[in-house]
Amino acid sequence: MNVAETSTADVLPPTKSRRGQPSMTLIEKVAHWLTETALSGADLETVVRGFCYRLAAAGLPLARVHLSFSMLHPLYRAMGFTWRRTEGLKVESYRHTAAGESDRFLRSPYFHLLNNQLDHLRRRLVPGEASEFSIFDDLKKEGITDYMAFVSGFAGESMQGIMGSWSTDAEEGFGDGDIAALLRIQNQLAVAARMAVLGHLAENMLTTYLGGDAGRRVLSGQVRRGDGETIRAALIMADMRRSTAIAEQLGRQGYIEVLNQFFDATAGPFAESGAEILNFLGDGFLAVFPCARHRAQSETACRAALTTARAAVSRMALLNLRRRQENFEDIGFGLGLHVGNVMFGNVGLRDRLTFSAFGPAVNEVQRLESLTKKHPTPIIASEEFVDYCGSDWTKLGTEKVAGIERELIVYAPAPLKEEEALAAELPKSPDFTLSDAEQLVLLHRDTRKPPQDKLPQKKSA
Repeated sequence: MNVAETSTADVLPPTKSRRGQPSMTLIEKVAHWLTETALSGADLETVVRGFCYRLAAAGLPLARVHLSFSMLHPLYRAMGFTWRRTEGLKVESYRHTAAGESDRFLRSPYFHLLNNQLDHLRRRLVPGEASEFSIFDDLKKEGITDYMAFVSGFAGESMQGIMGSWSTDAEEGFGDGDIAALLRIQNQLAVAARMAVLGHLAENMLTTYLGGDAGRRVLSGQVRRGDGETIRAALIMADMRRSTAIAEQLGRQGYIEVLNQFFDATAGPFAESGAEILNFLGDGFLAVFPCARHRAQSETACRAALTTARAAVSRMALLNLRRRQENFEDIGFGLGLHVGNVMFGNVGLRDRLTFSAFGPAVNEVQRLESLTKKHPTPIIASEEFVDYCGSDWTKLGTEKVAGIERELIVYAPAPLKEEEALAAELPKSPDFTLSDAEQLVLLHRDTRKPPQDKLPQKKSA
């Protein structure tokens, strides 16, 4: 669990005393601050931190606030925030979910709200009495006397929204004025939080689906059809073999799993080494190492491309070894390497664009990759690439390929020794970690969905 805390200067002194009802005038000022802060582009942590301290300053007897924002989107994980008057704010993100923890979530106030389509749940906590929800035992140890949970934005089939809870250690609990103020402000918080998230979500979406450089170009204003430029780059085209047969054999989910294994092993090294992955083309991808139009920069880009291609071959060797140990067939593949000028920009329909690379060099690297089906090597490079790259190469011959007028002189790098290929390490799959909000909403969703398709069976021995 990654946790960030405020400094001790942010912490308010502990107190259980009540000094009147909260000021609705100050609550309105908090609402106004939420809107202004979100419009200014502040991040979610800044919004939540300032919100909690302003609520306490307005007279609300808050001892603990928990807020979870769930976008449930592959590009943006939910985040949890816990504020305590005596400790400040803790940010909980990408929290590891241990085995067997689902029962705790199923017995949580949030899951009760979601399953019963309730907006709020309030409970007085009395020491010594049985706890309706397991979290109450922990809160009683903190001296909490009154608790109110809420959910917002999860109506219908929506899996996006905010859930949270307000807790006080005041002896008399929350008063009617406190509850009115909290009801008034929580909707404003939901709006402000969504505004704060959208900018970050849009940036993540563009960089994830278009690539880092392409996403930044679109965000900077290159959004019209025809916007773009010509760049020089070392190009890499990769493709998986027998994809149609694998799809027919394994079915949808099994095929997707194999595709992801293939991309982890082949595209992963390029992403890690700073290449720009421009497109995933079905069961293949196009990547580039951009460079200036000078020999030194072209040499650097081509050497980086070769080194990374070798890493991809090594990871594929290790992946296939593991697949054989698990009684699966090898995944075949090929990589083409080239260097040249690439047109880079927006193409498509007026209302449906893609940001991609195109031009003769792209066509040529695609043909180079296809030649790995003919020659017994996973990597084939053009003469131009070899000239810039140097290293040890074997000339395979001259090839005439469809769609290209000139003949291509093609090369294969010296093969890696088996021990070198298997010395590589596959990157560990990151723990699929969920915040409280994601865990709860996914559980809620799964209780309303039919069973998923069965996983594909391994081939018979």
